[in-house]
Amino acid sequence: MTATQLSIIIPVLNEAQCIACSLQALAPLRARGVQVIVVDGGSQDDTVVQASPLADLVINGPKGRARQMNAGAAQATADVLLFLHADTWLPDGADGQVISAIRAGATWGRFDVTIEGQSPMLRVVAAFMNLRSRYGGIATGDQAIFVRTESFARIGGFPDQPLMEDIELSKRLKRLAAPACLRTRVTTSGRRWETRGVWRTIVLMWGLRWRYWRGASPEQLARAYQ
Repeated sequence: MTATQLSIIIPVLNEAQCIACSLQALAPLRARGVQVIVVDGGSQDDTVVQASPLADLVINGPKGRARQMNAGAAQATADVLLFLHADTWLPDGADGQVISAIRAGATWGRFDVTIEGQSPMLRVVAAFMNLRSRYGGIATGDQAIFVRTESFARIGGFPDQPLMEDIELSKRLKRLAAPACLRTRVTTSGRRWETRGVWRTIVLMWGLRWRYWRGASPEQLARAYQ
């Protein structure tokens, strides 16, 4: 793998608790030439201090996950972009799997996901997420979406909205091609599910997606999410 094939973009905001471990897990990929870009949205802790020695580039971006990821993409030098949450960990060899999918003709794609946590319901949530995206073609940010850089630019990047940016990105990319659904799994933290309550979060997220499908604005949904 050459140094220009894959850039990983990680939006962060007050992630001092996990960012060092997350970036250390990417060290083998960096050794193989993968570019790692961290985009901070105004952290009040020492996220940036911890991230700086463990990434190729740490930049300040406008607050908001979509805006931060677009800012990172603008700095990326690779042919393929992968958007990774700070509390999500890639499987071994993820870089090779992504590049293989792209070389096989994929325009974009995502991984299956495992949600890490105490509640058995998190396994059910992950299973539904994987099935929904496989058969509906809609990926979530927890699944580590990857895309050809030229295709990302062609659709205008992530929409400038405070919630459901991953859903909207998927809808736009679906117009270009169906996603490559990799069955190897990323592992994401179940902290937001367990902090709010798993069942409560399930009801909340499905309700928000239903309202989005019915035409509610992302700004309205972001207020309800908060």
